[in-house]
Parts: sequence; C-alpha cells; structure tokens
Amino acid sequence: MAMPRKGSRRITVDGIAYRWRVRHRPTYDQAVAGAPLTYAVEQAESPGTTLVVTAEGTRPDGWFGAPSVVVTPSTVAEVVRTARSRGWTPERPGPSFHLDCSVESSPSAA
Repeated sequence: MAMPRKGSRRITVDGIAYRWRVRHRPTYDQAVAGAPLTYAVEQAESPGTTLVVTAEGTRPDGWFGAPSVVVTPSTVAEVVRTARSRGWTPERPGPSFHLDCSVESSPSAA
C-alpha cells in the first residue's frame, strides 16, 4: 500500500527519488514515550515495498518530554542506503521491510 503524498518529503539518494513521511500525530504509545518514533520511506516514481524505520528515540511531540530524536534528510539517506544493502527492494511489490535503528538493539532487518 502506497503512503499518502500529503505530508511526505522528497529526497534523492544515489540518483533515485524517494518519499519519506513521519506520522502526523503520535500514537498513544508514542505520546507517552512507550514506543519509539517510526517513519516510512518508499520509492517516489514507482512505489513498491515500503521501508518502515524504527528510530532510536521517542517523538519530539511526546507528552512527557522524554529524550527524543529528530528525523533529518541526512538520516533518511543513511537509512535508505543501509536498507538497500540489507536487501530492501523498493521497486518490487511486497510486504513492508522493517529496519530497527534503536539503541537497544543493533540495526536489523526483519
């Protein structure tokens, strides 16, 4: 399933255009710092498999002011390269590809 274009940002990594998006509002678990920030990345022109990234901190708009992480274009570019090297094929349809970048565990693909 393709992500909504509204609210997504474009980025070009190694000559390929992608779109990435952080959920507009936190889920309840994210708001109370019970779950980390997640965001999605997909190829811009012909979206196939979506990359779902679990970041290493909570959302900046959480309710309790827990240490948070901000997603920047350079972070997204690094994550796209890592996911591609671990087997993410954004041009092919299929289930979401998950990449865990949290501090508690080493980056892994599921």
